[in-house]
Amino acid sequence: MIFNKHSALVGQHAFLSASKPSWINYDEDKLDRAYLVAQAAARGTRLHELAHRLIREEVWLPDNDQTLSLYVNDAIGFKMSPEQILYYSEHCYGTADTICFRNNKLRIHDLKTGINTTSEAQLKIYAALFCLEYRFKPFDIEIELRIYQNNEARIYEPDPDDIFHIIDKIVTFSKHLEARREEELS
Repeated sequence: MIFNKHSALVGQHAFLSASKPSWINYDEDKLDRAYLVAQAAARGTRLHELAHRLIREEVWLPDNDQTLSLYVNDAIGFKMSPEQILYYSEHCYGTADTICFRNNKLRIHDLKTGINTTSEAQLKIYAALFCLEYRFKPFDIEIELRIYQNNEARIYEPDPDDIFHIIDKIVTFSKHLEARREEELS
């Protein structure tokens, strides 16, 4: 048998994918909800890509109190780096939407395009990863975290002790997972 070639689809996944078969148990209402969630996620990805390009090219947006404008303009104004990977181990790393460290102050901003309420936990993890990778103690620097969502910027100044505990957990859990992996290999 000679199979049909679908080269344009290599690496792609259909919404009704065999690799995620839960949809076979959906009714049309649940299918519609899942589809809307998937569309919102795809839109969020596109908005993040657009924001990244605008920040890299230093293209200011109109000052209109819209989420994307607030986020992009603040990132450009603070001279932040977009899409920065922060790495501690193969078990713990992540990509900060925008970040800068200047004058002993760490800024991390996160663009949220969904409507669900978010917390600063993700940003605290990025702060902990920054401290680990660049060897700073959270007690020795100033940290400001921002979430841009629903046409506002929510600002958090985390307790350094919270960041310290996340650092401890990252180190402990990374060591634990590495030991497990070594056990599995032996």
